[in-house]
Amino acid sequence: MKKGFTLVEILIVVTLIGILVVMILPTHRTSVKRAKEAVLKENLFMIRDALYKYYYDKKKYPTSLEDLVTAKYLRAIPMDPTLKAREWAIEHFEPEDMEDFDPEIAEGIIDVRSLNQGTALDGTKYSDW
Repeated sequence: MKKGFTLVEILIVVTLIGILVVMILPTHRTSVKRAKEAVLKENLFMIRDALYKYYYDKKKYPTSLEDLVTAKYLRAIPMDPTLKAREWAIEHFEPEDMEDFDPEIAEGIIDVRSLNQGTALDGTKYSDW
């Protein structure tokens, strides 16, 4: 008698493996996106924290993100993992109506946002974070 698997047994095993892959694949994709979102939030926090510290140390806002690196508030400009780029939407300081206009302060960066217009898992836009 020959030892081995029948065609039916092999088809059952292949079908079960296929079902498991179909069940795991969406979870894997979601977990990868969730991880990228966590890194994006952390990178935004680091940049904003560096902007805050720079302002309170020097009494002015940095004019570029490179100023944060030069002044050693950041080692390097963090990457936006959703775009795989080190580019950010920059928000500059805008004086209030009654405030005196100071060109040095007006050029300063007060916030950064992601350039990605996509939607996160929680339904919000990355650019709104």
